[in-house]
This record gives sequence, C-alpha cells and structure tokens, in this order.
Amino acid sequence: MNDILAYLASLFAFNDDHPLLFTQIHFWVLFFIIYVFFAAIVSYKKYSSPTSRRVIRNGYLFFFSLFFYYKTSGLFVLLLIFSTLLGWMLGIGMDHSLSTARRKLLRNIGVVVNLGVLCFFKYAYFFTDIFNATFNTEYSIAIKIILPVGISFFTFQNISYIVDVYKRKIPHVSNILDFGFYTAFFPQLVAGPILRADQFVPQLYKPFFLSRRQFGIAIFWIVNGLIKKLVLADYLAACFVDRIFENPNLFTPFENFSGLMLYSLQVYADFSGYTDIAIGVAMLMGFYLPVNFNSPYKAQNPTDFWRRWHMSLSRWLRDYLYIPLGGNRTSGVTSYSILFAILLIAAFRLKITGFTIAVIVIIALILLLYFFRPSHRKTLGTNVNNMDTMLLGGLWHGSSFNFITWGGLNGLGILVYKWWKGCRWSLRFLVLILVTAALGIASHTTDLPLLNLLYYCSFALLAGFSLVYFLNRVSKFSTFNYHFSTGWAVAITFIFISFTRLFFRSGSNLDPAEANEQAWQTASMMVHQIGSHWELSQIPAILANYWNVFLVFALGMIVHWLPTRFKRRYRLWFASMPLWLIAAACVLTAVVLYQFVTAGPQPFIYFQF
Repeated sequence: MNDILAYLASLFAFNDDHPLLFTQIHFWVLFFIIYVFFAAIVSYKKYSSPTSRRVIRNGYLFFFSLFFYYKTSGLFVLLLIFSTLLGWMLGIGMDHSLSTARRKLLRNIGVVVNLGVLCFFKYAYFFTDIFNATFNTEYSIAIKIILPVGISFFTFQNISYIVDVYKRKIPHVSNILDFGFYTAFFPQLVAGPILRADQFVPQLYKPFFLSRRQFGIAIFWIVNGLIKKLVLADYLAACFVDRIFENPNLFTPFENFSGLMLYSLQVYADFSGYTDIAIGVAMLMGFYLPVNFNSPYKAQNPTDFWRRWHMSLSRWLRDYLYIPLGGNRTSGVTSYSILFAILLIAAFRLKITGFTIAVIVIIALILLLYFFRPSHRKTLGTNVNNMDTMLLGGLWHGSSFNFITWGGLNGLGILVYKWWKGCRWSLRFLVLILVTAALGIASHTTDLPLLNLLYYCSFALLAGFSLVYFLNRVSKFSTFNYHFSTGWAVAITFIFISFTRLFFRSGSNLDPAEANEQAWQTASMMVHQIGSHWELSQIPAILANYWNVFLVFALGMIVHWLPTRFKRRYRLWFASMPLWLIAAACVLTAVVLYQFVTAGPQPFIYFQF
C-alpha cells in the first residue's frame, strides 16, 4: 500500500530530471485517472445544464492543463498563467472599446509583450552574442536563462487570438476558464500543433460528443504516434543518428550521408508522432486539433514540402507574417529592412570573407533591380517576403545562426524552384551544364570537400534531368515515365531537405550560449566528410553492420509513401474493430514498443522550440 501511495505521489510531483512525456507509463496512468473524472463531468446531467457542464468541463481541463505544464516545466507554469491573463484581458478590452486607436493600442501591447517575453527567454544569448560581435564588446548575461518548454507555441496562440479579436474574426472569450483552456490545452501545449483562435475557440462552446468510430480513430492516432516515436524516431536516433552527429570525423562519407537521411525520418517520426498522440488524446475529450502533416516526403519540390510539413506553423507564418509584409502583392521598407538586417548581422557575426562579399553583392543586386527595373518590383518584393518568412521561421526554431541558415536554405530552395518552373527546357539544360562544368573544374583544382559535394549534387541533377527529358521525348504519356519523373522529383526534394537539416540538427540540444560555434563545427565536419573521397567498397560492410537500422528506415519510408487513400482505409478498419480486438491490439503494441525502448525516455525534439 505504501508503494502505491508513493507512486501516486510521484505522479503529482515535479521532477526536473524526468518531465512528463507522452511516452511514459506515468502519463497514461495519470491521464486515465483524469479521464475518469472527465467522463463523469460530461455524462452527469441530472442537476446541471449543458452550459454549466461545459464551463465545468473547460475549467477542469484548464486546471489539469496547468498541472500538466507544471509537470513538464515546473514554476514556469506562472509564465503560462501570466500569458493567459494578459490575452484574456486584452481581448475583453478590445471588444468593449469603440475607439479604433484604443483597439490598435491594445493589440500592439499584446503582440509586443508576448514577443518580448519570447525574445527574453529564447533570444537573450543570441542578441547579446550579436552585440558583442558587432561592437567588439564582452558583455555576458549574469543569470542562466532556462527556456520554458513550448513557449513558442503558446505565445503564437495568444498572438493569434489577440490579432483575430482585433480583426473581429472572432468575439472575445468572456470566461477566464474557457480562455485558459484554449491557451493551455495540454495535448498540444508543449509541441503543437499551433491552435488558431478562429479554429479552436468555437469548439469551446460545443457539448461533448464522441461516437464509437471516433473513439476507435482516437485510439488509432495514439497507437500510431507511439509507434512513430519509439520504433522509428528513438530507435534511429539511439542506434545510428546520434552517434554520427556526436563526432562525424569518426565515420565514413557514406555513414555521414546516411545519418542525414535517417535524421529526416527521425525528426518527422518524432514530431508527427507527438502530433498524432495529441490529436488522439484531444479527440477522446471531444476536441479536434488541426492536421499538422500531410506526408511531407511525398513532396516534389520545396514549396510543396512546406505545404505538407508543420502545416499549422506554415499557415501561421503565412497569415500573420507573410501576408502582413505584403505577400505576393507588394513589399515595403519593412520587408527589405528585415532581409538586409539579417544578412548584415550574419556577415558581422560570422566574419567569413567570402560570405561577407556575397552579402554585399546580394544587397547591391536587389537595390539595382529595385531602382532600375521597376517592372520587376512586384516579383522582387514577393521573393523578399518569401525569404523573410523562411529566415524568421528558422529563427523561430532556435536562437543561433545555424537555424537562420537552415531557414535561408529552404527559402533559397523555394525561390530557385519558382525560377526553374518558369524556365524552358533548353535554359535548364544550359544552366545545369555550365554549373556542373564550373564546379567540376573548381573541385578538381582545389579539392575542397564543399566544392566536391556541390559538384556531386550538380552532376546527379544533370544526369537525372537528362534522363527525365529523354523519357519525355520518347513517350510523353507513358505511365512509367510519369512514375519515374515523380519519383525523381520526390527523391531530389527529400535529399535537399535532408541536407538543409544538417544545420538544423547541428544546433539542436545545445545551450544557446554555445550553439553557434559548436553547430558550425559539426556542420563543417559533416560537409567535409561527405565531400571527401567515397570508398564504395565499404558500403556493403556498413549496410551489413547496420542492417537493422537501415531496415527500419526502409520500412518507415515505405509506409510513409503508401497512398493516402489506403492509409485512410486501414485507419477506419482499425476504428471499426470490436472493442475487445482494439484492446488486444493495444496490448500487443505495448509489448512490441517495450522491445524498442532505449535506455531512457527521449524527449520530443520540438519540446525545445
């Protein structure tokens, strides 16, 4: 009995070394206890009206969400409470104000305070580092700033609510319990998806409803998410990926290249696994979270990828950043100032001669186009807005230049694809031939690993593009040609996205004060290794040594590439099974998952964002 009481006490106590995770048995025991009381609240109708049951339900889940956040972040729950109270009061103030100027003032206060809190906790080291590098000073932050889990997510949710109330897209939420529930809803609180106020606030007022099929689908999402996290993400990380990134110099070029490819599946399985679990848990309580992923590795170009990946963030950035900057209509001083400021700050901070020259040339070309080619200003402005959005999206992920580099590379990929799509075949061939020839001469002359790597990529693009063109000329409407062209586009996009993540992964799990230096060192070592001479004879031995890891990777990618219609069918089939069979499937899954559990629970990657 004492052991049981001690275990229950540990469920309700905060442990900094063991935050509450969806992958822990403690969470599911706790959730079962909470769900029993939740079911009693929504089903007890004798002495309560639908409105009072709704308020009690939302209040109950709000306080449990605060407790959940306390279990993951300790006293930072006070920050969440502050953010909730601020958004609630500003929403009431804006709706009760007849003055446009007063409404705008309240909106600006909400946006500035939320971004200010986010910048202090997330970017204090980053801005201090930039200031020191720019003005040659040695200021330091006296206290150690700990990043609260999920601060970016609930900050963006509050900004979404404040802006939507200001635009009168939704009315303010008058009850603090209802609004607190929107801000702190625990399934998505610490790693998304980002809840848009106009999407979720209307659900606050709906009565609880859960059909038999919805229950089955909710269980499917939970099981599916746990498999993604434990079987794919954690296994690939512990058995291969983490070893490569810890010291790339110890591994061959093929192993470094494989580490990047496997990390792409790891980060997808980790993040989409969390989202699947969050969607399932929310559905059990009668709420619906937005879909956050749409098979992103089926994308045939970078633009398509960002329509499929972290969709709630992509849409948030589109609606609250890209469109306010001017979108595809126009661009003003703000758009150009953001781009120039980021480029110049990066040049001052990195102090790399070649990069500084490139920044000066880029800024000069943009200014020349703007002033001397007025007919191109709209296209130029759209591209600048696109690049600003991707750069700031990269900065949202982390407070170091490697994240900005990651965002910039993705933005560059989108712009290059837009240009490529509008080119004739002959121009595409000419550009690829010239670039490949130039890189080939440069790589053979200098033998720099980076130039070697770029030459390999350019040569592969030219060879694949030539084959696609040949197949189109031979048989334009061939089924084989269509599938080959699609597969080639998907493969090239996947490899490009994986290479950009070299900078994303290198800066993850690092203290912000040291992320810049260590991340660039790790990225440089991996580029050096991948761009070095490949010993093809070593590859069979590597595949044999890590056969289990590559098998898991292959199976994961095959499942990912299955047709969406087929996935929907087996999801509905699972949901339609008898309850006893669903229970048996859950028990079997738990046994299998236990075999894949690593030495300790691995935090979800996006907890740090």
